Amino acid sequence: MSDPINANPTVIDVSNLPTRLQVTETKKEKNEELASKICSLAFSDSIEQPEDSLEESENPIDEQEIFDLISSISDPEHPLTLAQLAVVNLSDVTVTNNERDQISEVLIKITPTITHCSLATLIGLGIRVRLERSLPARFRIRILIKEGSHQSENQVNKQLNDKERVAAACENDQLLSVISQMLATCK
Repeated sequence: MSDPINANPTVIDVSNLPTRLQVTETKKEKNEELASKICSLAFSDSIEQPEDSLEESENPIDEQEIFDLISSISDPEHPLTLAQLAVVNLSDVTVTNNERDQISEVLIKITPTITHCSLATLIGLGIRVRLERSLPARFRIRILIKEGSHQSENQVNKQLNDKERVAAACENDQLLSVISQMLATCK
């Protein structure tokens, strides 16, 4: 990109972003716990699954998990993440979880850094690609521009949630290349 659209964005320090990814356990502690479980299963007479692993598999996907998936996406214009630029915020993520055999919904409201941001559609497309790759097929993803934050809000919303337009955009090699660069920083 030649000249930045927003040359002076507000930046949030990464340490101030909400996340569940900052686990207090060390890798060694996790490995020891895993080894302990394997040993107990190897010497156990029953084949039953431990109760805590049953609970883990039944944990529903929540707002924090969605935020963790999208917060580390790079901005296409700045060497910062969408969360650092406050384009995505935990408070703007809504998850409606239904039973595993029913459609669930993820709603994300993005806030462009400026009201005439021409990259809002590209950012939304990057978020959609990240979530479609990460979530089970039962999740319907809706991405909207936060009310009053963009001058072409309705047009961008229509583009981001129209299956045919999204499919056409995903066939464009140049767009896919930019999206791949955006997703390269994802954790």
